[in-house]
Amino acid sequence: CKFSVVTSKVSTGSYKRQVYEVPSGKQLVDQAVIDRITWATWTSVLGDEVIGIWSRHAEKADVNCACVSHSGINLVTGDDFGMVKLFDFPCPEKFVRTCFCMATATSTVDIRVFSCFTRRHMMEILSSLNL
Repeated sequence: CKFSVVTSKVSTGSYKRQVYEVPSGKQLVDQAVIDRITWATWTSVLGDEVIGIWSRHAEKADVNCACVSHSGINLVTGDDFGMVKLFDFPCPEKFVRTCFCMATATSTVDIRVFSCFTRRHMMEILSSLNL
């Protein structure tokens, strides 16, 4: 989910993004209103802003998690293949090359812990893991 002060964005099992007002729960459908929202966090793998995280042969369920750094300039993803990837954010172009990629032992399901680091710090941390 992504939260702003008065809205919440959810991604459904059918790979659709829906935006709701908080606390009323009313769904927002006006795209112009949605486009003006400044999100406090971003953890969705869906949306025009993250089209580039999907490789040519990826299926929808392959990328499990995403998190934008607090500065809003980097995006980290985790996938079914145990890869942790660093992208510039937003990455609206298809098939964007990753800035950094690291393989882990198992599928990656949550990478939010990395979101508070700069790109340089992330590269140092991921390099030192020796996974």
